[in-house]
Amino acid sequence: MSTPSTFLDFEKPLAEMEKKIAELEAAAAEGGASIEEEVQKLREKSDKQLRDIYTSLGPWQKAQVSRHPERPHFFDYVENLFTDWVELAGDRKFMNDEALVGGLARFKGTPVMVVGHVKGRTTEERIKHNFGMARPEGYRKTYRLYELAERFNLPVIALIDTAGAYPGRGGEERGQAEAIAKSIEKGLTLNTPLISIITGEGGSGGAVALASGNKVFMLEHSIYTVISPEGAASILFRDAARAKDAAEAMKITAADLEKMKIVDAVVEEPIGGAHRAPQDVYTRVSDLLDRSLDELKDLSPEALRKQRKDRFYKIGREGLN
Repeated sequence: MSTPSTFLDFEKPLAEMEKKIAELEAAAAEGGASIEEEVQKLREKSDKQLRDIYTSLGPWQKAQVSRHPERPHFFDYVENLFTDWVELAGDRKFMNDEALVGGLARFKGTPVMVVGHVKGRTTEERIKHNFGMARPEGYRKTYRLYELAERFNLPVIALIDTAGAYPGRGGEERGQAEAIAKSIEKGLTLNTPLISIITGEGGSGGAVALASGNKVFMLEHSIYTVISPEGAASILFRDAARAKDAAEAMKITAADLEKMKIVDAVVEEPIGGAHRAPQDVYTRVSDLLDRSLDELKDLSPEALRKQRKDRFYKIGREGLN
């Protein structure tokens, strides 16, 4: 398990302990006295503290974990889960949206279509990918790739990580709402299997556009919500600083959403979050995809559409008590 370079606010005690461990190891490397026993004790204390923190995270803390800058992103999953990746660009109408990326690949030898949000990590990447907030062209590209997948009978895997669709004037002028609606419609009526996985943030219609799958999964510390906690706090309390209160009221965590049957299953994360042991997460996601594709592969187009329809019609009618 690796130590992140960025610690969240509630992880400050861990940061201080890791700093002390690093200082002791640096002193030993320079020829100081042997401190292996002391370092081991500190590491055990740090591991226990990490476990204690992450077994009792609140909704707002989970929201922060879902946004961790070192959390695995779209291209990390592409690199570790798929082979023969070929990106397909453009919506054939206006431009190529870098916030929503898609292309052809193979999953364990099976040809698939992969689409997903890209937030970027560095400042340059975040600007290029518009912080994962897709414009209408991104959702029109998704629609086009769904159609291509359907034409060649390819399963679609959607990886969701966005605070929401781009809310700017240009997006509205070019039909943001219509583009999202068409993407949702196509996902629901697709003739091939569609598996959606919320890997970080699942925000508003920008997430729903890719989350209309036969199976919808979430990573343990991801969130899925109609609006960000900050946005909800601004509306409900006229104060974005009350995002914690809003997060607790909104039922945004994977555990809450699985209980309400809005998502089908939760992918367990390593203690400390996916960014501390990403290979473990890739293995778990890979196993889940393998099982899901095997379960859906023999269903007819009519059965796939019916399964999706039944799944979404049940939301709000079951699992809310």
